[in-house]
Amino acid sequence: MPPPEAPAAAALPPAKPTLRAHLLRHVMLPLALTWAAGTVVALAVASYFTQQAFDRSLLDDAYLMASNVRFEGDGVALALTPHEVRTVLFDQTEAVFFSLHDADGHLIAGSDGLHAPPPVGASSYRFSYVSFKGRNLRAVTLRRDQPAPFTVVMAQTTLTRRGLLQRLLVYSVAPQVLLLVLLAAWLRRAIARDMQPLVALQQAVQQRDARDLMPLPMDASTSDIENLGNALNQLLGRLAQSVRAQREFAGNVAHELRTPLAGIRALAAYGLTRGEAEVWRQQLERIASSEARASRLVDQLLLLAFADEARTGVQLQDVALDEVVRDAVLAFLPSADALGVDLGAQGAEETVTVWGNRTLLEGCVNNLLDNALRYGKPSDPAVAPRVTVGIECEASGVRLVVSDNGPGLPAGMASQLLHRWTQGEQGHTLGQGAGLGLAIIAQYAGLLNARLDVSQGPPERGLSVSLTLARAAQGRPATNQTPPA
Repeated sequence: MPPPEAPAAAALPPAKPTLRAHLLRHVMLPLALTWAAGTVVALAVASYFTQQAFDRSLLDDAYLMASNVRFEGDGVALALTPHEVRTVLFDQTEAVFFSLHDADGHLIAGSDGLHAPPPVGASSYRFSYVSFKGRNLRAVTLRRDQPAPFTVVMAQTTLTRRGLLQRLLVYSVAPQVLLLVLLAAWLRRAIARDMQPLVALQQAVQQRDARDLMPLPMDASTSDIENLGNALNQLLGRLAQSVRAQREFAGNVAHELRTPLAGIRALAAYGLTRGEAEVWRQQLERIASSEARASRLVDQLLLLAFADEARTGVQLQDVALDEVVRDAVLAFLPSADALGVDLGAQGAEETVTVWGNRTLLEGCVNNLLDNALRYGKPSDPAVAPRVTVGIECEASGVRLVVSDNGPGLPAGMASQLLHRWTQGEQGHTLGQGAGLGLAIIAQYAGLLNARLDVSQGPPERGLSVSLTLARAAQGRPATNQTPPA
C-alpha cells in the first residue's frame, strides 16, 4: 500500500513592500508619467514647427520654379537651362525632384511620373506625401494661372527631417532620464533619512520587555512620527495604569478578605468544639454577619475595579435621574424599615434628565444610601434616624444630595474619607466597612465629570454628600411617575 501523500505546504503570503518603496513609487511614477506626457507634447510641437519650416523652404523652391515659366508659342515652357535647374534642385542631404505640367496635365519639364494631389478649392498650393521611384517624398503642388494655367510639383526626401527629430528626441530625453535617476536616488536617501526615527521606534518596541511599560524614547523629525510616538506612550501609560489597578485590586482583595475569612473559620471551629445548641446559634449568626461583611467588601472592590477600568471607556448619555433615585429608594426601603430609619426622597416627582451614565449614577446613589443607613444614626437614641435623597435643579446643573441626621464628621475629615481604606470614627466604632464607599463615589464622580461635595449638615449635625451633574444635552419626555407610598 503506497504511503499517504504529504499535504502540500501552505503558500506563504507575498512579502509586502516597504513604506520607503511605497513612497518612492508614489512620487516617481506620477513624475515619470508627467515627464513622458510632456516629452510627447514637446516632440509633437517640435515636429509640427520643423515640418512647417521645411515645407516653407519646399514651397519657396516651387515659387522659384514657377517664376521662371514663360509663355512660348501655344504653351508654357521653363526658361531655365539644365545647369540652372540642377542649381535650384541642389541639396547636400536630400534628393529633390520637380515636374512642370500644363493645364491638360502634360509634362513640360522635370521628372516624368511625379504627380501629387492638386490644391483644393481656392488655395494655390497643397502639401502631401507621395511615393516616387520607391521613395517616400514630401511634395507640394503649386497651381498658377499666369502667363497660362500650369502646375509645379516640388518633392524631396525626408532624411533631414527625421534626423533632426531623432537628435531632438535624444538630446531632450537623455538629460531628463538622467535627472530622473538622480532624483530617485536623492528621494530614496531623503526618505530613508526621514524614516530613521520610525525605524528606531520600531526597534525600541521590539526590544522592549513585556513588563517594561515606561515611555519610549522619542527623536522625531516630523510631527507625524512624533504623534505616533506620543500615541504609543499614551497607550503604554494606560496599560501601566491598568496593570497597577489590577495589582492593587488583587492586593486589596487578598488583604481585606483575609480578616473576615479568618474570622469565619475561627467562629466555625469554636462552634464545632461546643455541643450546646445556643452556642451553635450564636456562632452561626456571627458567621452570617461576617459573610455579609465579606460579600459587601467584594461588591465594593468590584465597583472600585470597574471604576479603574472604565476611565477610558465610559459612554455618557441622557439619564433620567429621577428614575435612578426612585429605584434606589424602593430598593433600600426594606433595609431602612428594618433599621428604623425614615428614608425618603425629594424632587423626584418630576422628570430630571442629566448627562451621565446610568450604571455609575446607580453606583453613586446606592453607595451613598448604604453609607447613610450604616453610619448616619444619631448619637441620641431619642432622635429618630432620617435619610433623605434630594434632587435640586440649579442654574449651574443638577445636584443629587444624600443627607442624614447622624453624628457627622470631625472638621477636616471629609477630604480624608475620599481616599481608599480610610474610615471615620463611626465606622471604627461599629466595626463595619473597609473605607471604600466614598472612594468609589469619588472615582465615579470623576468619570461623570461631576463635582463631589461633602459637608456637615445643619445644625452641625449629620452629613450631606452632593453630586453636581450637567444637564442633559437633550431632554427626554416626562413620565411624571411617582413612587408608591
